[in-house]
Amino acid sequence: MRQFITLTGRNLKLYLRDKGAVFFSLLSMLIVIGLMVFFLGDMSVDSIKDALGAMPGRDAEADAKNAELLVLVWTCAGILAINAVTVTLAVYSVMIKDKMSGKLGSIYTAPISRGVITGSYIAAAWIASVLICGITLALTEGYCVTEGLEAFSFATHMKLLGMIMVNSFAYATFMYIAAMIAGTEGAWSGIGTVIGTLVGFLGGIYLPIGALSETIGNLMKCTPVIYGTAMFREIMMEDILQETFDGIPRSFVDEYELEMGVRLEVFDKLLTTGQEVGLLVIFGLVFLVAGVCMLKFGKKKDRY
Repeated sequence: MRQFITLTGRNLKLYLRDKGAVFFSLLSMLIVIGLMVFFLGDMSVDSIKDALGAMPGRDAEADAKNAELLVLVWTCAGILAINAVTVTLAVYSVMIKDKMSGKLGSIYTAPISRGVITGSYIAAAWIASVLICGITLALTEGYCVTEGLEAFSFATHMKLLGMIMVNSFAYATFMYIAAMIAGTEGAWSGIGTVIGTLVGFLGGIYLPIGALSETIGNLMKCTPVIYGTAMFREIMMEDILQETFDGIPRSFVDEYELEMGVRLEVFDKLLTTGQEVGLLVIFGLVFLVAGVCMLKFGKKKDRY
């Protein structure tokens, strides 16, 4: 256990010391913020305002403010989801550098099992993701509160913390497999570019899932990203959704939630938050088992 803790701490320190890695792990978040501020945010707010404005007896000023808060929280929930992807991706650059520099070979010669070494990389990625996503939640919630949103309750914070841990676990295991496949810094950089570009689309963050074709939507549902964004959105947007669409027929609200990826429908059935969390746990366990199998195969062939 002491060896595991020591190696995990070492991997975390190497990641946090690399200011470039930390910055680029947050780059997707900055891109999302930029897109929402300069382009997509106004479009989303205007569509809500237009829909509410068609209803008689509405307070246009209150609707406009609620619409802005709704889109803001929707964006923040998406940021929480993609941070887990980009942060874990950046942490595994430590493992890639260890391999290319020969340090990993030296570590393997020490009286430490490969399982402990592998676990230390996965644990470092998971801890870094939970830490940075937790900080992101605090910062985004703080900003939302300054804009007029009510702070989340203690129960909501506990739910979000659990979701952050589950979401981070899924990508800590997935990125380990990706790092094993990549092997070199050049390949890892290429994988990082592809994942960083796709994650915003797969999570329905740049464009909501309802704005895409059914085929693309079904493809997105084959990845864990969309389930992460949906579970965060459903919890974080619950109160502001009720306030924004107060007095609006439930059928309209249901349609909006499906259109914006707040709720997901799979095989014509609406998923609950618990089911989305369960799917992420399953994804994580599948990736973990696959990583263990790849490790054993590599050991037999005297590879990675």
